Amino acid sequence: MRPVLVYTASRISLFVVTLGVLYLLNLREPLVLIAVAFVISGIASYVLLSRQRDAMSARISDKVDQPKPEDD
Repeated sequence: MRPVLVYTASRISLFVVTLGVLYLLNLREPLVLIAVAFVISGIASYVLLSRQRDAMSARISDKVDQPKPEDD
């Protein structure tokens, strides 16, 4: 569960930081600000968070691949 939380918190943090930087650069239209921040943070997370994404996908894959106990 920890890799999933780390990745999610990192994505949210990256979005908030991007939003703040764009706001400080005088991008004040709310809809445009959110859309641009979403795109930029998505591209940045693809590059910067690859290690966390791999850990998260490995954790999810391990959980999915575990055999389920049989009920008799």
